[in-house]
Amino acid sequence: MIWSWLLNSIAVFATSKLLSGVEIKNFWSAVWVAALLAIVNIFIAPILHLISLPITILTLGLFAFVINAALIMLVDAVIDGFKIKNFGWALLFSLVMSIISNGLFWIFG
Repeated sequence: MIWSWLLNSIAVFATSKLLSGVEIKNFWSAVWVAALLAIVNIFIAPILHLISLPITILTLGLFAFVINAALIMLVDAVIDGFKIKNFGWALLFSLVMSIISNGLFWIFG
């Protein structure tokens, strides 16, 4: 679990350095962002995905990206050292971070 948290923290930090619309204060902020994202994905995301299931089916699953971006914006509102300019950057952050995270888990997992 700690290994997953560390890899996700690295993914958050790397993604913030790649995207100009995402700012992160330092690596410790990335650690807290990764932790809060995990908590949000455990408790809030399943409820939102269940509620939005009809629209997700209609959009062939693309609405799930909108939910993920909204949850990232929620984390942005809570963590002081993490700032995302707008919803579009949150959507791009979600996509890039998932690619980096999956790559890290594939290499080091």
